[in-house]
Amino acid sequence: EVSLFLVQVEIVLVLVEVVVLVVVHFLVVVVVLVVVVLVVVHFLVVLVVVQKMVYYHG
Repeated sequence: EVSLFLVQVEIVLVLVEVVVLVVVHFLVVVVVLVVVVLVVVHFLVVLVVVQKMVYYHG
C-alpha cells in the first residue's frame, strides 16, 4: 500500500511540474508578445510624430 501511495504522489508531482512548466511557458510567451506590441506601437508613434514634424517644418 505504501508503494502505491508513493506512486500516486510521484504522479501528482509530475503533473504539478508539467502544469508549472506550461504556465511559465505561457507567461513567457505573453510577456514577449506584450513587449513586441509595445515596441511596434512605440515605433509607429515615433513614425507619426516624425512625419508630422517634417510636414509642419516642410
